[in-house]
Amino acid sequence: MTSSATSPLSIGHSTSAIRSLMLQLAAGALLGMVVLYGVAFAESPFAHNAAHDVRHITVKPCH
Repeated sequence: MTSSATSPLSIGHSTSAIRSLMLQLAAGALLGMVVLYGVAFAESPFAHNAAHDVRHITVKPCH
């Protein structure tokens, strides 16, 4: 019995798959930076205090 399974990145689709992956990674990084900036410098005490509490929970310095 032979298997006709192919790799996830077959030769015909490798360029578009890599381009799609890079676009997804860039969009995720951009979204993360926007959220981080938006919460870190938020005027809302609720958002700022929530971010402050997360920094303490994850044992990261914040002062």
